[in-house]
Amino acid sequence: MQITLKEQELKAILEEVLLKIMMEKRELFKEIVEEVIEDVALSKAIEEGRKGDFVSKDEIMEILSK
Repeated sequence: MQITLKEQELKAILEEVLLKIMMEKRELFKEIVEEVIEDVALSKAIEEGRKGDFVSKDEIMEILSK
């Protein structure tokens, strides 16, 4: 027995399943979204940091020793 689904039917089923998961496992879904947002923000911060001027370790140690 073979089951065939049209693309639109499959899309509707997937949307329904995702919505159900989001509603029933709200806290888990929230944590996942928060993690993704944090990862994106960290990635952007790293990219921005790479564009700036770098300071040598000696300069930092000199400032800290004052």
